[in-house]
Amino acid sequence: MHCTRKITEELLWVGGNDRRLAMFEGVYSVPRGVSYNSYLLLDEKTVLFDTVDRSVAKVFLENVAYGLGGRSLDFLVVQHMEPDHTAALMEILSRHPQAKLVCTAKTAAMIGQFFGEDVTARAVLAKEGSRLETGRRSLVFHMAPMVHWPEVMVTFDETEGILFSADAFGVFGAINGAIFDDEVDFERDYLDEARRYYANIVGKYGSFVQSLMDRVCGGQIRLICPLHGFVLRKEIGLMAEKYRRWSAYEPEETGVMIAYASVYGNTENAAEILSCRLRELGLRTVMFDVSVTPASEIVAAAFKWSHLVFASTTYNTGIFITMEELLRDIAAHGLKNRTAAFIENGSWAPASGRLMKEILEPLSGFKVLPETVSIKSALKPGQLGEIEALARAIRDDAESAPRA
Repeated sequence: MHCTRKITEELLWVGGNDRRLAMFEGVYSVPRGVSYNSYLLLDEKTVLFDTVDRSVAKVFLENVAYGLGGRSLDFLVVQHMEPDHTAALMEILSRHPQAKLVCTAKTAAMIGQFFGEDVTARAVLAKEGSRLETGRRSLVFHMAPMVHWPEVMVTFDETEGILFSADAFGVFGAINGAIFDDEVDFERDYLDEARRYYANIVGKYGSFVQSLMDRVCGGQIRLICPLHGFVLRKEIGLMAEKYRRWSAYEPEETGVMIAYASVYGNTENAAEILSCRLRELGLRTVMFDVSVTPASEIVAAAFKWSHLVFASTTYNTGIFITMEELLRDIAAHGLKNRTAAFIENGSWAPASGRLMKEILEPLSGFKVLPETVSIKSALKPGQLGEIEALARAIRDDAESAPRA
């Protein structure tokens, strides 16, 4: 049975929600599920924007058939070739043999790679600034390479001021019947998931995001229709500001994210004492145990906060396993412009501090404070001064830096 939502008089949401998925892309935990959005435009010509993941293909196909109401499909716009948006692509093309496929040249090639079929004969290849007239509406295509695959484009409906943003402005979480951001408390309940989505899915490609926003994010946008999450109409300004900050790798908040790896609690104890001293000095802190918190949450927090502290035991002469994975994940996402500090522990040969620095120091704009605290097994009373000195160094650096 179909399940759709009307966005405007001529635009219909025909996507679906997957609440059984545990790991998005096999990497990112999604305890609240995920939505796969597709949009059907009913102008003089009919246009379907993207398809969906195979997990919701059945309801999607029913939604499209219901939305068309017996009309033929004229165009299928493929903005992003990733399989969570194209699993139903060939089925749609099979059901609507007259439909033209609108996509980039790279997308057409990828369709051949994924499905083993040459779609050149029915493809309309979009380029930067090219247009599709559908009757009352004029659709303009903008290339968005590496946001977050090289073939991506977005579509702007000039007539209605609607941006079909592909994976940009996406949010983790099923939308549970609400299609618009103002049908939920977006900033309270979903901004963290928007940040986690951006940092982990798109975060490495900040310069490409900024290039896209310079071309398409003007004041004429009335709605943003992403491929995951809510249609934005109230929080367009908020999300545009966040995307500009995230893509420039500017911290949102002045404060300290502390991530620690502790086997028997001694490294955790040092991190906890540091957090207390920082709070006494007026700095906000958040703490994460890297052994129990998904890395995607900590990566997102690293995008949010101005100062980062990593505390790790030395493990097999290296960094504790989950801490090393986290640090390499942060480095892989190209985070920039942060101040970092380290606490290391080791019963006979503390080495994790040096090794953690080696991973993060090469990142652009990273400042590493020299006050590394080195512990042998457990923090001693005489070392409390070292913790306090580190807290003061972080406070002084935060006060001298531009406020986030």
